[in-house]
Amino acid sequence: MSAVEDLEQPEEGLARKFQKELNAGLTGLVLLTILEKAGDDLYGYQIAKQLQQVSPSLGLKQGTLYPVLRAMSGNGLLSSRVVPSYAGPPRRYYRITDLGRATLLQWQAIWRETRAFVDVFIEP
Repeated sequence: MSAVEDLEQPEEGLARKFQKELNAGLTGLVLLTILEKAGDDLYGYQIAKQLQQVSPSLGLKQGTLYPVLRAMSGNGLLSSRVVPSYAGPPRRYYRITDLGRATLLQWQAIWRETRAFVDVFIEP
């Protein structure tokens, strides 16, 4: 445990853990949505920048995205292609597949239902 963690209030650690768990569950939904709206293939860094622009504080890091992108590609939700880069290592570009679009519609419905359920309890 670091000195910073020693000084942290217990509720801050619980809040960070809760946010991390939420992010883990919603990352796939957000990634499919970004790729659906993009209209073009995107590579991981481009996706990470979009996420960071929307909410820098949520803590979705590039290192977290790549395993999710690979898993989604392995499940047929995304297709990918590698393109050589003159400014660094080759880039893997991702595109949503038809299966990904169908899955996105299902996940969006599940998200809306879940959000409505939670809102019943937390909204005044």
